[in-house]
Amino acid sequence: MVRIVNYQKRTTEEGKVFFTLELQGGIEVVKSQETGKLYMTARKANMSCTFDELTCQSLIGTELPGSVRKVECEAYEYTIKATGEVITLSHRFEYVEQEAPIQTAEKSKTTIEEFMSNAPKGNSFSTNGQLVH
Repeated sequence: MVRIVNYQKRTTEEGKVFFTLELQGGIEVVKSQETGKLYMTARKANMSCTFDELTCQSLIGTELPGSVRKVECEAYEYTIKATGEVITLSHRFEYVEQEAPIQTAEKSKTTIEEFMSNAPKGNSFSTNGQLVH
């Protein structure tokens, strides 16, 4: 499950205003590559929407089936806000819908001969030959 935790107002290059919803997946424990210590985090992804600001506000806290997954992409530069350091990344996080489980009917092991041997003989609607309501 993912939860809508925030929204952001954005503007296109043409000056048109739209909103994105910030989705957050469940918590995960990760090991730091620098210190080797464990820490907790949650993956986040932004998704465009057609909602107005009031609707976006009301959707905060809503849960959706699915997850936020790491997806490889073309390399790009990213600035870490806290330090100002510019790094190159080749992945992004995006929302992936939960796939519905495929349900298959179990095939009967009974043969047609076994099935028909248990069927009533003669008139299959009545065992005494009369239609009774």
